[in-house]
Amino acid sequence: MLVAGLVLGACTAPGGTVGNVPEAVATLAGPNQNLATARVLPEDGCYWYMHNGQVETTLLPLRTASGNPICVAREG
Repeated sequence: MLVAGLVLGACTAPGGTVGNVPEAVATLAGPNQNLATARVLPEDGCYWYMHNGQVETTLLPLRTASGNPICVAREG
């Protein structure tokens, strides 16, 4: 979860948003993910988005271009 610390630090800086995520998260996110539906789930502190497949719509983890999940660092 190396990405987690990077996201938290970037989110505290002033900046805009892309879809439903801070600009820093959008910069980390790999291609072909729906940032308009992305949100942090409290269960794991990671960003998830809705993927509309041919058969069903599925909640998937938002990932970097290298495949790592994008999460916020937990306090404590």
